[in-house]
Amino acid sequence: MKIVTLEDHFSTALHEQLVPENPARAAWYKDRSRHLGHDIEAELADIGERRLAAMDAAGIDVQVISLTTPGCQDFEGELALRIARDANDRLSEAMELHPERFAAFAALPTSDPDAAVAELERAVTRLGFKGALINSHTKGNFLDHPRCWPIFERAQSLGVPIYLHPGGPHPGMMASYFQGFEDLSRPAWGFAVDASCHFLRILFAGVFDAYPSLKIILGHLGEGLPFGMHRLNDHTPYVARRRGLKRMPADYLRDNLVVTTSGNFSAPAFLCTLFTLGADNVLFSVDWPYESNKVAVDFLRALPMSDGDKEKIAHLNAERLLRL
Repeated sequence: MKIVTLEDHFSTALHEQLVPENPARAAWYKDRSRHLGHDIEAELADIGERRLAAMDAAGIDVQVISLTTPGCQDFEGELALRIARDANDRLSEAMELHPERFAAFAALPTSDPDAAVAELERAVTRLGFKGALINSHTKGNFLDHPRCWPIFERAQSLGVPIYLHPGGPHPGMMASYFQGFEDLSRPAWGFAVDASCHFLRILFAGVFDAYPSLKIILGHLGEGLPFGMHRLNDHTPYVARRRGLKRMPADYLRDNLVVTTSGNFSAPAFLCTLFTLGADNVLFSVDWPYESNKVAVDFLRALPMSDGDKEKIAHLNAERLLRL
């Protein structure tokens, strides 16, 4: 069975140089690396033979690679554009060396939407990228703001998805819910809160009415949204009408959202997602190097589902969505 995974990350020397030192982040890398049995920072730095060896060991055929958090979203102006272009150019070089094994999502300087649109155009039309990955809010500013909508318009016109990846929760949330509990604010729980709320802001702002064929990807089995979809839909039809939406919220979730398995290898959670969104809207992913390739692939192979649906999730859906 062919396997494609599309939430897998790397970093660059420039990115690492510019991200401020953070003792809590450094401690997390150390703890997580020990838990997984590989050095996360070393694996982030490699987009060559070492990465290919880790893919081969688990039976992964293709990785769609993206710049890790915080990416460009912690930076502004020319610096954000410099980080994006550097990351995208380096990924392009790796794709040229390994065209059958690597694909890519573009990093975008979202603090300057016009520059982000231009960089998305360059990455897709000149470098052959398959879409973009945005690490959530940009210094506290969300993508639902109308000034960011040209990014969605260009993604729709290019026929590529946007992967909405979590970032550190909004400073207001960090100062309230996570104050004193910062170790829960990232992958353990805060990432899901951040990305799910951000996606709902985009939905209820009317982005999918304006761009009906736009696809947004959420990782980690949809950041909890499939589990809560019935309750959300039951409590928001009047909200949707008041905001001028043309459809019910669940309609947008089924038509404009696709989700991946990245970093959430729970069979019950997967089955909930599958029953809620359907086999055409769930794609396999790992979240390398923050997760284990082997654990992820073993999870995929053991899923209690038909061979046909498993093939969709393993590679066919990704090939269709990304035109691989």
